[in-house]
Amino acid sequence: MGKPPSATGQRPPDALALWSRDEIAARILAGENLFIYRSRVIRVTPSWLIRHPGGELAILHFVGRDATDEVDAFHPDETIRLLLRHAVARIKDDPAGWEPFVPPYMAGWLWKDGKWIRQADTTPTTPAGIRAEVSGYAHDEINPSSQILLVEKGTIGREMLIERPSLETLSPPPTTLSLKVQTQHSAAYKVLHQRLVDAGLYKTRYITGMGPDILRYTIFASLAAWFYKKNMLFLSAFFLGIFWHQVTFLAHDAGHMGVTHNWTIDRLLSIFVADFCGGLSIGWWVNNHNTHHLVTNHPNHDPDIQHLPFFAISPHFLSNLYSSYYKRVLPFDFASRLFLRVQDKLFYVVMSLARFNLYRLSYGYLYNTCRDTVKARGGRWSWWGEFIGILTFWIWYGAVLRGTGSWTNALQYLFVTHIMTSPLHVQIVLSHFSRSTADMGPVESFPDRQMRTSTDVICPEYLGFIHGGLHLQVTHHLFPRLPRHNLKAASKIVKEFAREQGLEYAEFGFIEGNAEVRGVLRNVAQQVKVMSNVMDANIKEAIDVASQ
Repeated sequence: MGKPPSATGQRPPDALALWSRDEIAARILAGENLFIYRSRVIRVTPSWLIRHPGGELAILHFVGRDATDEVDAFHPDETIRLLLRHAVARIKDDPAGWEPFVPPYMAGWLWKDGKWIRQADTTPTTPAGIRAEVSGYAHDEINPSSQILLVEKGTIGREMLIERPSLETLSPPPTTLSLKVQTQHSAAYKVLHQRLVDAGLYKTRYITGMGPDILRYTIFASLAAWFYKKNMLFLSAFFLGIFWHQVTFLAHDAGHMGVTHNWTIDRLLSIFVADFCGGLSIGWWVNNHNTHHLVTNHPNHDPDIQHLPFFAISPHFLSNLYSSYYKRVLPFDFASRLFLRVQDKLFYVVMSLARFNLYRLSYGYLYNTCRDTVKARGGRWSWWGEFIGILTFWIWYGAVLRGTGSWTNALQYLFVTHIMTSPLHVQIVLSHFSRSTADMGPVESFPDRQMRTSTDVICPEYLGFIHGGLHLQVTHHLFPRLPRHNLKAASKIVKEFAREQGLEYAEFGFIEGNAEVRGVLRNVAQQVKVMSNVMDANIKEAIDVASQ
């Protein structure tokens, strides 16, 4: 019978059955969603998967893997206690670490309605027409042996014969990383995490931290209203845009449960800030942003680098990749070839209008999830809160535009308010666009992956509010729930950790960062031009042959 569950509903680890790696693999192949947390096997039921506040993908990307660091980084203690109730077995402790599987979802498979559905084919090859080594990139940075990329199903002949994933599907490709070293880095990260907890850096500084921010929000909103009343429309639009830009950081904090650390209260706060004040869906943002945090810079899985036809930061985007987030192919079509050739020149133009795309993504998300409001956490109140919030936003903002007196004034007001939010979008891409997009495989530890794919933007402390404190992106990616007012203090400790573990803590200035990002865009643009020239030459040759 074993030992009874504890008072909290958890069973002691030694009361759980010991499962072998083969048994866990067999259960995953039978459709179970299992991951490892502190040597326990956690089973995620279908109802839990749907209700997970961070979205389904945050779990599906870690099936068969040790997700201890990710779970600790994204969840408070109360949630972890609930999670442990779902422990169904344990694994044998191994100093070398758990040898991870490739999650079926990351190999193009989805378990749905009691059967496996193949969403995409896998390909380990370099895209046709792209050189294995290009300007600014080493070969292993683009296509390491560990990399698994997804393309449209049916395009790889051998995949057509496979009806369900197998043990081979779950087996990671060879990697240059050492499991032992990655396990050591993971252990050191756990010590680092506890050090930040003991230092009190998870405590929100409501007065000295958030106080100045709230004062700024109030000043910017008041100035926008005052200048509007005085019919000084440009200045009104300027300050309203600055208000949106700044208040977004508060929505970001609440979305990460980094304000009150209570999901319900932070969700209510974020709905007010994002939906009522800004017209954007916080539900979409949380779903999108958590995925970005967990699979940062992966061409197939990170929606924050999937911007075709306007941007591509890796040559792999020139091969009709499949997006596991959007569940569709990202086509390298005529529009992509047209815009990507000059993407480095269009960078700031596109960034200035990026907020309009956020509306599209927000409203598409709410439409697609309207039927799941009862199942998802927060249920109807969260979805309806967002719906009412966005409706209210367009009522008050629409009234502001109508009150400008003419359609030309309204158009000017519209564009000025939206363009003033562009520094936020530039900052986000500076933190990741110039970093590695390689897939180093499931063996890579959480701290290694985050530090390899993120960089800080150096700026004077007195200007940190412009970036909302999120210029310290490396530390934020390692500890996403950490209140951003404590990131500065935490980053000093993280830098010590990086030196001790031999990891890179990347950082550069704002101007240098812009140059780095534009350099990456320029390199890919050159590849597009090369491919276009090759295609033009092939077409000309085919025409010449046909005419003979």
